[in-house]
Amino acid sequence: MNKTKKWLVLGLGLSLVMGVGLVGCGKSSSESTNTKVANKKTLIVATSGTLYPTSFHASKNSKLTGFDVEVVRAVAKGLHKKVEFKELSVDGQLTAVNSGKADMAANDFGLSPARKDKYALSTVYKHSFNSIMVRNSDDSGIHNWADIEGKKSAGEAGTGYQRLAQQLGAKLVNYDNVSNDVYLKDVKNGKTDFIMNDYYLQKLALKAIPNNGLHLVKNMYFTTSDDGQGVGILMKKSNTKLKAEINKEIKKLLKDGTIKKLSEKYYGADVTKKPNVKIAKNFTIKSKYTGQ
Repeated sequence: MNKTKKWLVLGLGLSLVMGVGLVGCGKSSSESTNTKVANKKTLIVATSGTLYPTSFHASKNSKLTGFDVEVVRAVAKGLHKKVEFKELSVDGQLTAVNSGKADMAANDFGLSPARKDKYALSTVYKHSFNSIMVRNSDDSGIHNWADIEGKKSAGEAGTGYQRLAQQLGAKLVNYDNVSNDVYLKDVKNGKTDFIMNDYYLQKLALKAIPNNGLHLVKNMYFTTSDDGQGVGILMKKSNTKLKAEINKEIKKLLKDGTIKKLSEKYYGADVTKKPNVKIAKNFTIKSKYTGQ
């Protein structure tokens, strides 16, 4: 073997050894991060703070509360951990989880197949269906699914509800993490025509705001591909140890009735069970979305 060939072989061997070492380091680093997140004493949780009754402030200076918020607090208590909430838009919550700036997101997120591909999902702790809110004065001109075409849909950019509204031909009016009263006022005044959202959330929003001039369309309850099997917590895909701990605690809280009591407090119903209601449509939401 000449000197040139000898160095080529040695160089190749060194590259292989370094390559194996790098792969090993990467795996070790991933496992270390996974364990580190699971062992944190304080969990950073992304939520909206504006979605009544799942994540909200009863008044300007009051403490953050809501169904998802209190479920997270109960889970953390069982794990002997503290919680720090970050109030963000839906896109902001998902970005925070992906970047590691938040350990989880809890904000009435449907645990859909699409989200399963991107995130670690907790055990389901809420079951629901969706509704459409319109004006009392003229039903916003919506009496069937075809009527949605050309109407103005109020929602947050990037959500499944706005993607569905766009699929049905609606004009999108997007808001950035505003409270329910803003949405309702704009539908009543004709700035927008309808709101698609979770049935329980919308029912309670109507109850919380007197003389709102709005109602839910009874013959148009629906589910979507984004709903998945129900609602739960989203975590970074790699945080498998944290997911296992969260799931174990959620199952305990479901079994001992804690989550049922929280749901009755915030929703006035036991949302831990699948609802017995006639669903008019089950939509598949396309993945591509163009905001405006």
